[in-house]
Amino acid sequence: MVKLIGMLSRFNSSKVLVIGDFMLDTYTTGKVRRISPEAPVSVLHVKKQESLPGGAGNVALNLVSLGAEVIAVGRVGADDAGEQLINCLEKEGVDVRALFTEKNFKTPVKNRFIADSQQVLRVDFEDVAPITEELEQVVIKRITSLMDDVQVVAISDYGKGFLSRTLLTATIQIAKMKSIPVIVDPKGDDFSKYLSATVLKPNLSEAYAAAKLPSHAPLDQVAKVLLESCNAKMLLVTRSEVGMSLFYKDGSSFDFPVRVKEVKDVTGAGDTVLSMICVTIANGIDIKYGAQLANIAAGIAIERLGCARINLSELSVRLLEYDVDNKVFDEEHLFALQQALRGKEYCVLGLDSSHGMSTALFKHIRTLSQENLERKLIVYVRDSDPDEEFVSLLSSLAEVDFIVLKCESLKNLCEIIHPDELFVLDKERLIELNHTEDLLSRSQVDFSTIS
Repeated sequence: MVKLIGMLSRFNSSKVLVIGDFMLDTYTTGKVRRISPEAPVSVLHVKKQESLPGGAGNVALNLVSLGAEVIAVGRVGADDAGEQLINCLEKEGVDVRALFTEKNFKTPVKNRFIADSQQVLRVDFEDVAPITEELEQVVIKRITSLMDDVQVVAISDYGKGFLSRTLLTATIQIAKMKSIPVIVDPKGDDFSKYLSATVLKPNLSEAYAAAKLPSHAPLDQVAKVLLESCNAKMLLVTRSEVGMSLFYKDGSSFDFPVRVKEVKDVTGAGDTVLSMICVTIANGIDIKYGAQLANIAAGIAIERLGCARINLSELSVRLLEYDVDNKVFDEEHLFALQQALRGKEYCVLGLDSSHGMSTALFKHIRTLSQENLERKLIVYVRDSDPDEEFVSLLSSLAEVDFIVLKCESLKNLCEIIHPDELFVLDKERLIELNHTEDLLSRSQVDFSTIS
């Protein structure tokens, strides 16, 4: 898990082209208090209704939350839902210049009715309509001009008719000519339309259906059939509560189990996976690490209702929860700590390992920890070469949330997220400081002069 935390520091701004079926997800939330006198059905007393981009739109929003720039390529109808969808994406900073409005097409709308945190009904307003040849050629021409500074192409196919075989072939070929990876979330049982994609990401049932194999066939056999028939480099199969399995053309494979606290809603989990895989590949991170990060992100997503957007801060917090035995941070892993601390209070206690453990030290750590249970306690070990046993003993204390080594690491942390309080332990005295520099410049500060 330490390696995964380190991977987050490699997340830089990247540009992803998302092409696929954009739709509007509406959530009608309320309470059920009675049965209708008109029919034996529940009456939902509506408290709130909100609409968000769904389908490829949800992929775009997840990418934005992970720090990526997004170009959206798709279509909407000449209706209120289409206008609302475009406005929502624009407000989030998504480039919508290639979201085309097609006459006689109805923007797909999925209205989910939720009562007491449970989805009770979904009503879909949509017509599956093939893209017109005229619009198809316009889109292909536009894609050619948009692909120049893109790091990854994400294809989000929901089977609404926009992604024709011609459009898919052209998109993948253009990307291949420019050496841009293409990650596909497929639909249907014919994956030949995604020929030569870099990564195919079906769920388990889709993979078996596309391979034309019975459910009792080994999954590695399914993978072999799909990788050969589609000429894809990798196959990533999402397997619900089991996790994910990654297959390569050479026959090697890896399984990644998922850890979830509570399953509330699997809606949009596949979009979360697609987004994370795109961001990791865009940043040159091996897909084996990307799949693990995607697994964790999807685990967070299904603990929430509706299509959840996962950001780096939430991902960092979950990574740290899984890696409770490793509280020690240096420069390589500092980015994850910075993300985990966003929006949270924390205080810093500076120590010298050369002073060793003492009753006074335990007492002061406990006091600082109990003053504010919501506040995180970071111990900064000020020695240039701290004693390993001392650091290990600090790590074992439940009151200590994180340990930072090296002056530069603490400086960078405090510059980005300011601590609420700073302390240093000078012999047995706990001294409050006003400036981070006082804690960092141990050779220049005489703590005995500070009252």
